[in-house]
Amino acid sequence: MSDPSASIAAIEVSFVDDDPDLRDANVQALRLAGFRAMPLSSGQAALQHIGPDYAGIVVTDIRMPGMDGIELFRRLRELDPDIPVIMISGHADIDMAVGAMNEGAYDFIAKPYSGERLVETLRRAAEKRALVLENRRLRALAQEGEEESSLLGETPAITRLRQTIRELADVDVDVLVLGETGTGKEVVASLLHRLGRRRDKPFVALNCGALPDSVIESELFGYEPGAFTGAQKRRIGRIEHSSGGTLFLDELESMPPSAQVKLLRVLEMREIAPLGSNDLRRVDLRVVAATKADLGDPAQRRGFREDLYYRLNVVTLRIPPLRERRRDIPLLFTRFLARAAEKYRRPVPALDRRVERHLVENDWPGNVRELVHFAERVALGLTGDLSPTTGQMGDSDQPSLPERLNAVEATLIREALQASQGDVRAALERLGIPRKTFYDKLARHGIDRAEYLPR
Repeated sequence: MSDPSASIAAIEVSFVDDDPDLRDANVQALRLAGFRAMPLSSGQAALQHIGPDYAGIVVTDIRMPGMDGIELFRRLRELDPDIPVIMISGHADIDMAVGAMNEGAYDFIAKPYSGERLVETLRRAAEKRALVLENRRLRALAQEGEEESSLLGETPAITRLRQTIRELADVDVDVLVLGETGTGKEVVASLLHRLGRRRDKPFVALNCGALPDSVIESELFGYEPGAFTGAQKRRIGRIEHSSGGTLFLDELESMPPSAQVKLLRVLEMREIAPLGSNDLRRVDLRVVAATKADLGDPAQRRGFREDLYYRLNVVTLRIPPLRERRRDIPLLFTRFLARAAEKYRRPVPALDRRVERHLVENDWPGNVRELVHFAERVALGLTGDLSPTTGQMGDSDQPSLPERLNAVEATLIREALQASQGDVRAALERLGIPRKTFYDKLARHGIDRAEYLPR
């Protein structure tokens, strides 16, 4: 969950009431509590102020001339069903407010109410709205590259990682990304680049483990004609080509010692000398380096230069493996399965018990990359070789029975929403549960119904 104070700073509260004294008093109290409060005198004024992806919450009185609070709520639902709407009701209007909650209103507060009651409700609503908008932003980014969905999720570790990426995107600081194979290290580097001021300049990636030692220096630093046998014309190296943008060095631990010495000088001086040249060239550089090994541990660092590690280790981002964010697996799998079905022009298949059990019990050593490939196999119907239990977990890592049941329950709810294209009534019929129970489960599992609405 995001920090409440950060949510309040980012989220506006539209307070809608036709009584100017009551409206102004509440707005003043909310501003003192740290909210950005907007006073609005009518439902029509609110609709003129609020648009799609409105970064805010609406508090509205039910009894107002012209458009009352119930009609305003329904109009806002058409605009964006995830805007939290809090109804202010007199005792005579409580039944109406409860009915609005059954339709999806966030909460109602009966008059007279204390300022503390309103503020506490708004704090919870602000956290929810911030999370919805955060996931929407990430989904929009993910449309530009399939693997970027690897950062979707609501566990604390992945939420903090997304927040840190946004905070660092515009800061010219070198970053070290630590993560196992398949966790999305290049995704993190790409987001740091595209969310910051360097987005219009090159993003240059080099896998240090994929090149022979004899080639990596010429790739990094470039060379002049005659620098070595076969160097017939000048070549711009990856470092110089990335000037103004971002240089991403993957599998940094595989870089040969001679290249490490030269890279250290580049990082310290921000200048390069191509092979075969004595001329130094200035570079405007941001380096994002990724490694599977914890280079802070001497046993894992081995031949990697300690001074280079400390020079790069200004900021370290650790990507959690899937086994540390198991609650995110159903969400990720649902997204990958839908994409795989679209890719192969197949209907999204219903999940059988073997697949559900595999999702819950597998240790996912290949992390998000392995989950993507598994989703493609499921979409193609290639799960005949799937054994009943496939994980390599020890007893201490084995999920408890409640955790397994929660994961299966969340998967079934997502399936129902997907089959009904987000229609609540149709989903309730498939699941056979009451509406209030359904909404409680959506909140418990962090499921965003808007993801399943037709686009």
